[in-house]
Amino acid sequence: MFKYLKFMSFHLMALIAIASITLGESYISIGFAIWVAVYLGGDILFGDDVHTPSYQFPALLTWQLWLALPLTVMLVFVSSWQFASQDIGQYGALITRISGYDVLLARENTSLIQYGVMVIYLGLVVGVMATITGHELSHRTWQPVSLLIGRWLLAFSFDANFAIEHVYGHHKYVSTLDDPATAPRGRNVYAHIVMSTIKGNISAWHIELQRLMRKQLALLSWHNKALRGYAMSLVIMGWVFWLAGWQGVSFFVLMALWAKATLEIVNYMEHYGLVRAVNSPVQPHHSWNTNKRVSSWAMFNLTRHSHHHAQGQLPYHQLSPYPHAPQMIGGYLSTFVLTLIPPLWHQLMLPKLQHWDAHFATAIEYQLALQANANSGIAAYQTCAKASI
Repeated sequence: MFKYLKFMSFHLMALIAIASITLGESYISIGFAIWVAVYLGGDILFGDDVHTPSYQFPALLTWQLWLALPLTVMLVFVSSWQFASQDIGQYGALITRISGYDVLLARENTSLIQYGVMVIYLGLVVGVMATITGHELSHRTWQPVSLLIGRWLLAFSFDANFAIEHVYGHHKYVSTLDDPATAPRGRNVYAHIVMSTIKGNISAWHIELQRLMRKQLALLSWHNKALRGYAMSLVIMGWVFWLAGWQGVSFFVLMALWAKATLEIVNYMEHYGLVRAVNSPVQPHHSWNTNKRVSSWAMFNLTRHSHHHAQGQLPYHQLSPYPHAPQMIGGYLSTFVLTLIPPLWHQLMLPKLQHWDAHFATAIEYQLALQANANSGIAAYQTCAKASI
């Protein structure tokens, strides 16, 4: 039974987020601290998960993914309630009556600093709960319900079109210069967030345009999945406005942009500096992998990224750990934090890239890696390129 329950850890963490945001005041920071402690400390304390059990009831694992949608809706509701002028649906009165804690008074006393923490906190929660789950569901093109739920989850970070570009673009072009999500050596994470977002949307439109042309359908029509993706996010924003007006929408936009940024930071971590010859098969060594236990359970084995790219059609519970694939610096949250300090990131990644060049790269990839080092703009990387000539 535990093999099923372990993937529900993020559902529990979502409930903690809902409770802490409902309670307001310093409870918001306390909830955020719990998230950081669990996902950062958990990976350090509990090591790796290298098991791939068999599952007799895989439908249960799909339902766990689907549960992310009502949890995300509830999370956005309570955060919007914090900014509402009324007690929407008597939610505050109900919680006060059940708990004895006056959440309406707490809402009035919640400071601007706590709202700032809430943007970062909720963006991280949506990044884990909605975006990562939406990623898994967007791969299930053979399951219309899963695909629809996945796109709605991604719409909470203005990114429903990720389901187009990621599946039909990123997985085809990963680790090549044609992939918006693969950061070349030397690029810092802040530039990558902007460049990958812009180029990813352009790629999604290009892919969708080609599909519509093949089917002889109009670009500006309901058949356009890219337009429908934008419409989904507008529907969510309209709902938030109905709940909490412009204050609620302003908060939601900041949160959603941060949630989108977390996705691009994860893309950055997963493929930074790796190269692949165009038209060569995607192999496990074209992604950075990690098997940290808590990250794996919370992110539905997204951490097993090497196998995910080698066989993108496999559901998460069938992914293997690939312990001999190129390994990240640490778990997802610890690596995430390191990317935010570019000088330290580039320093720590240099020996990993040197090891990748020496032990994983094919002859063609080795030459591509030397060129990438030379173009990196980082002296230490360029020295490696010169030393190899």
